[in-house]
Amino acid sequence: LGLPFQRVDVGGAFAFKNEPNYLKLNPNGRVPTIDDNGFILWESNVIVRYLASTYGDGTLFPRGKARWIGEQWMDWQQTTLLAPMTTVFWQLVRTPADKRDLPAVQAAHKALLGLWPMVDDHLSRSPFIAGDGFTMADIPVGALAYRWFAFDLERAHLKHLEAWWKRLKERPGYQKHLTLPMT
Repeated sequence: LGLPFQRVDVGGAFAFKNEPNYLKLNPNGRVPTIDDNGFILWESNVIVRYLASTYGDGTLFPRGKARWIGEQWMDWQQTTLLAPMTTVFWQLVRTPADKRDLPAVQAAHKALLGLWPMVDDHLSRSPFIAGDGFTMADIPVGALAYRWFAFDLERAHLKHLEAWWKRLKERPGYQKHLTLPMT
């Protein structure tokens, strides 16, 4: 969207999330949180929807049926894809090797091997999640694809998913904000 913003790292190695001032903004003590000129929101997909509809109506926030396709995949990302991706991420990135729950990783990986083909099939009909152009729906699904392609795990060759991922990686926003190491 080209909006100016200040990024403040919170959580993980950055601590800060349990500070009283942060908890006033976000009682969950989690990330992300935005402050848009005094309007505070938390929850990733809600923030994406808010920014897209407020500042990108008709582009990042698609109109017509494309909006609902985007909303559908954003909700699918949150309700279906996120749980096994979170298991793999926490176990392989945040948990020391000697404390990892490998059966949980294997079960989550097996689930993901059945979920990512759904995205691939959908992308066989359009270059982006909600249609012909990059929209809000590509952001949350793309964030998890970033992790999926970063993990050293078995993956089937899914040509439409991989082509979409390549298109996302070419975007300046990706190159600036999603090239940080996973921690």
